[in-house]
Amino acid sequence: FFSGSCCAMAAPPPPPKEQAFSKRQPASALTVGVPKEIHALEKRVAIAPANVPQLRKKGFKVAVEKGAGAEADFPDSAYQAAGAEIVSKEDAFGADIVMKVRAPEEDGEAHELDLMKEGATLICMVAPGQNVGLLYKFQQAKITAFAVDCIPRITRSQVYDVLSSMANIAGYKAVVEAANSFGRYFKQTITAAGKVNPAKVLVIGAGVAGLSAIATAKGMGAIVRAFDVRAACKEQVESMGAEFLEIKIQESGEGSGGYAKAMSKEYHEAEKEMIGQQCKDVDIIITTALIPGKPAPKLVTTEQVASMKPGSVTVDLAAENGGNIETTRPGEKYVFNDHVTCIGYVDLPSRLPTQSSSLFANNVTKFLLAMGTGTDFGIDLDDVVFRNSLLTLDGEMMWPPPPLPEQPKPPQAKKVKAAEAKAEEDPFYATATKVG
Repeated sequence: FFSGSCCAMAAPPPPPKEQAFSKRQPASALTVGVPKEIHALEKRVAIAPANVPQLRKKGFKVAVEKGAGAEADFPDSAYQAAGAEIVSKEDAFGADIVMKVRAPEEDGEAHELDLMKEGATLICMVAPGQNVGLLYKFQQAKITAFAVDCIPRITRSQVYDVLSSMANIAGYKAVVEAANSFGRYFKQTITAAGKVNPAKVLVIGAGVAGLSAIATAKGMGAIVRAFDVRAACKEQVESMGAEFLEIKIQESGEGSGGYAKAMSKEYHEAEKEMIGQQCKDVDIIITTALIPGKPAPKLVTTEQVASMKPGSVTVDLAAENGGNIETTRPGEKYVFNDHVTCIGYVDLPSRLPTQSSSLFANNVTKFLLAMGTGTDFGIDLDDVVFRNSLLTLDGEMMWPPPPLPEQPKPPQAKKVKAAEAKAEEDPFYATATKVG
């Protein structure tokens, strides 16, 4: 009674596509090396003691250079207790996978890269757009290099996002540094000696660092105002109790990867006028604006800083990229025109070394553990997180990466005519209109 076609078994599903892993090998055969940072201002370390058991569980051996975590209050004994081995600088750099905060640099007459073996993997921050020469050094050394500061900012990669982790700390520390240089309270205070008005803080740029600065200044009792070219930031700023400043010209500042884009000349003129008015009223200005691959935009002029009240403070978080404020001197703190303290530190996260090392280490540890499957290490070249942060692969140049696939746009709401909407709400109305 049943035809053969009805009784035939369904074809088995096709086997899953095998991932395009490169450098695949057991993690148990590999050693992760953690050298000490040699940059003059760098106090962070790439891996904290708390991350060692996670790496050991995967199978990796962990070799930490003697004293690598000392500046971050992580003694050698803490690493040893967690399962790491304390080694020389040469042995740390001679590991199969080297984890650093900053890219390798000159160390006396030699270069740190000279200590790495051919075929090794390097994971650190590089800023390849500003350090093209370093990419050729990676190529010559025939290593595989990842720039964790180039991990694409997509939802799935948030746990690896070192830029956001460090920006959050920088925003907090910027307010602390400003408060330390400001000669008055932040909060309003009423005492028998008189009333003290709250400080007024202007934050320019409401990304991760800006929002962190807003939250910190607000928590200290200041009146906080914020400005950003991205209108989408308005809700976030206001949710923290700060005032969002707007200008009359309507122009979208949304760029790729969560950054702002360059704006028109007309917009900048209106922006300059608004910031000039604010400079005369506020006590503290904190700037955080960056545009990927370009120098930081100049947003506050020398004349505007000169118009600020005596005792005012500026903190420029974009100092390392040229600065948003014309009076900024990268790496310095000084008094401009005898009345405004200008802070251009380029190492704010490193000034909180324990906290920033812990967060950085969490990010890069998760990044490394996500490579491969099970107890194997491997690089999936089809995964945009790893492909877009890959600079060289065994000496082969892989930068720049292919463009990210376009994100699907949210479906547009269907436009409903007034009569149709009324009919949905009132069935009698629908019947009546059809009959009529």
